[in-house]
Amino acid sequence: MDGTFDREHHLIAAAHHLAKALESTTDLNHDTKWLLSDLSAHLSRAIELGKAHRAHNSSTAEIEARLMSAAQTITRLHSNHPKIWDAGHTTISEYLKAVAEVQRLTLSLEDMDLPKTSRELLDRAQNTLHSAMARLEDELAHALIRSKQGFLEHTEYEDSLVSNEDDSVRTGRFSSSESDVGYETDLVHPDSIPHIKSIAGLMFGSGYGREFCWVFTGFWRNVLAEHVAATLGFEQLSIEDVLRMEWELMNSRIRKWRAAVRGIIGTHLVAMKRLFDLVLGKYGDPITSSACLVEASRAPVMRLLNFGLAVSIGPHRPEWLFCLLDMYETLTGLQPEIDALFPDETGPSIRADFHDLLMRLGDSAMAIYRELENHISLCSSTTPLASGGVHPITKYVMNYVTFFVDYGETLERLFRAQDAGPGPNIPDHLRSLTSALEANLNWKSNLYNDRPLKHVFMMNNIHYMVRKVRESPVEQQFGDEWVKAHIGKFRHHATCYERETWGPVLDLLRDDRRVGKSGQKGMCRAFAAAFEGVYKRQTRWWVPDLQLREELKIKATKMVIHAYRDFLGRAGSSVCEKHVKYSEHELGTYILDLLEGSPKSI
Repeated sequence: MDGTFDREHHLIAAAHHLAKALESTTDLNHDTKWLLSDLSAHLSRAIELGKAHRAHNSSTAEIEARLMSAAQTITRLHSNHPKIWDAGHTTISEYLKAVAEVQRLTLSLEDMDLPKTSRELLDRAQNTLHSAMARLEDELAHALIRSKQGFLEHTEYEDSLVSNEDDSVRTGRFSSSESDVGYETDLVHPDSIPHIKSIAGLMFGSGYGREFCWVFTGFWRNVLAEHVAATLGFEQLSIEDVLRMEWELMNSRIRKWRAAVRGIIGTHLVAMKRLFDLVLGKYGDPITSSACLVEASRAPVMRLLNFGLAVSIGPHRPEWLFCLLDMYETLTGLQPEIDALFPDETGPSIRADFHDLLMRLGDSAMAIYRELENHISLCSSTTPLASGGVHPITKYVMNYVTFFVDYGETLERLFRAQDAGPGPNIPDHLRSLTSALEANLNWKSNLYNDRPLKHVFMMNNIHYMVRKVRESPVEQQFGDEWVKAHIGKFRHHATCYERETWGPVLDLLRDDRRVGKSGQKGMCRAFAAAFEGVYKRQTRWWVPDLQLREELKIKATKMVIHAYRDFLGRAGSSVCEKHVKYSEHELGTYILDLLEGSPKSI
């Protein structure tokens, strides 16, 4: 076919040369010259078309040869290496060059005005490119698995339990891991970045950018979801699950949630964005990288936010206050990261849900804060503590009080956010809470029929309030006047306890000179019975503070032994020998058993 074309081309060229020669003669008439000129022009165009056809044939032949060579390289490497990225740098480089060659040839053929007879070459090029792209998808997934570096487990958190049963209150503040937000970590080994970027370049350049993003985002979505599940340590919970959960378990899961949120958003999503920008930043429109990040992180992040939402919707019980404030503070600290990770044009739903949860947590905390005083006032119980010890509500309230100073700035921020004025006066609020507590304790003390026990109860609880204030930074909020006044209050109740306990007993030892020996015998018996009654009742009573308990025992010992010694000195020896039941030493020993919370009898 090419030989025939060449012969025709030579004939046309000879005819064109003859026409030009005849056209140059002078003895031809005008019409003949015009016909020769027109013929020469047609022959010239035919020659140019012939040259173009020859050039086209030469170009497609070269492309076909190059395509065959590249396709053979790709097929050979596909067959010889189950995973090309495991075969070493030389093989990887050879494969990438071959795929890049097919990509260039395909683009060249697509730009050419091919006749139908040459369409088969374009089909072959496109099929080879498609096969290479499918293999690159697998190689990309494998390269990510092979080069992925584990998420760094570095977050440490402390308990955040406000207990009404345990004096050792545990805080909800994060320890040294506060600085972990923004901690830079690499999600893949740095050496693998050039290979991943080269795959991205080939796939985007070949029109397979969507497929690259699908594999890339899907991989990181699964990795992030697995990490969220592992960090939380529990399955996804519904709102109903949260509402039914016991407080201790809920508190534990909130602590894990806070650790997970800080690690995922503050560290790992930041690292993901850095990787996505590095690999995808130059492809497509400006938001390609951000859009892929949203797609990879949406489900895992929403799992975190949904747990927080369930907690914020839950019942607004007082024991939830500081956990809610801790959650609020955690999210507040992550606002810059969220706004940078998910700008308006790519991540409105994630960012909006984050800020909505932040607002809900703040609203829930403020609702509890405002109702806390009423809750204390309305916390009534018709069953008094048999021991007269520190009431759970006292521990409960004072544990809250000692924490409030740590959350002053957060509460101020919440008040401003809700347009509720400049914020609460923390000292006034704390004193208001303790006043409500005292009123409640006074009401509870009236449940005791035994007046000395009533004073033991009030003494214990006010002493506990003073001790908690003096042992914490909140003392500055209460001031010296409050402390002095309440020291006076519990000492007043201690004095009333001593007077009402030992006054009636020691009165039995007075005026013995007027009654004679027979009366003194009766006084001995009455005193012994009264002392035994005190012993039986007050060994079950409980003064938890060791120093206060010892002070009461020392004063009781001095008071009782002094009065008893005076009585024995006034009584005759015959009375003492026959009718005195206890020696001074025995009375002192028995007094040591009082207020220990361990029932005994003589």
